[in-house]
Amino acid sequence: MSRVWNFSAGPAALPLEVLQQAQADLLDWNGSGASVMELSHRGKPFMAMAAQAEADLRELLAIPAHYAVLFLQGGATQHFAQIPMNLAAPGDRADYVLTGHWSEKAVSEAGPYVQTRIVASSKEQGYRCLPLVDTAALDPDAAYLHYVANETIHGIEWRQPPPSGHLPLVADMSSNILSAPVDIERHGIVYAGAQKNIGPSGLVVMIIRRDLLAREGRPMANVLRYREQAAADSMLNTPNTWGWYLAGLTFKWILAQGGLAAIEAGNIRKSGLLYQAIDGSGGFYRNPVDPAARSRMNVPFTLHDPALDALFLEQSAAAGLMALKGHKAVGGMRASIYNAVPLAAVEALVAFMAEFARRYG
Repeated sequence: MSRVWNFSAGPAALPLEVLQQAQADLLDWNGSGASVMELSHRGKPFMAMAAQAEADLRELLAIPAHYAVLFLQGGATQHFAQIPMNLAAPGDRADYVLTGHWSEKAVSEAGPYVQTRIVASSKEQGYRCLPLVDTAALDPDAAYLHYVANETIHGIEWRQPPPSGHLPLVADMSSNILSAPVDIERHGIVYAGAQKNIGPSGLVVMIIRRDLLAREGRPMANVLRYREQAAADSMLNTPNTWGWYLAGLTFKWILAQGGLAAIEAGNIRKSGLLYQAIDGSGGFYRNPVDPAARSRMNVPFTLHDPALDALFLEQSAAAGLMALKGHKAVGGMRASIYNAVPLAAVEALVAFMAEFARRYG
């Protein structure tokens, strides 16, 4: 077996121990003689696994009892539309913070269902910093305030959530959930696509304050209504059983690492090492983001000469460093260093970058 160092932005690297456990369980899960994917989600073994996964996630994030935890199908982009469908009645308004591509898309997808208003934006600064959110500028009658906690393309991350006044704060944490402790009670909803720090694509984890489940929203199919999904323990229809199972393994893996405090310490060390290599390269590599807003999960960088980009990607791939090409919206390179990317991977990348700069600088 030959595995590369995987810097993909998503679907992203999974912990090796999780993959090995899944491999061992694939044909015979818990002595059942079948894969978890072949068993009924209504059966006692799966329901016990699902309950334990929720309990482990509640422990990791210190989720209070007055929040429901949902394991839903799809991706976070689907919930850009589904959240206003559930939280806003026809004619309602909602406030949004713009920090990059994904917050722009959240506004676009919400548009058919709620009157959106941008209350803070760093677009004019090229999404290289975090905007100031003034609570006095918030709409007191808005259904909620939405922000994206980490922008994978622009490499922007909120260390602390923006102030929301009395409005329910809704956070897309797809790319930084479980990378550090989170104050859940400052939020009305935290939601995340699984494919960065939780598990495979096709699963969304949502943490929602129970009083928000009582909102009528707009007419819609029951399968789209969070209240109905919560009442059915996320099994209103057949869930993504494989994704839920792998998420449960990942939660156990994080607990075994020492929980989110230990995970955060590792992420600070990894990102610090990479940013130090970029900043200390004498201009050969550059990261344009305000240091106070730099993401610990996604590190975009450019080379001083774009003509070297193709060579950098070719040689890094040959060195076993995968998926370093930057998003087309910003160009250059991007290293996504989620929880499952070990320190050794970042050390290998930094060593390669130093050697490449020595040869071509």
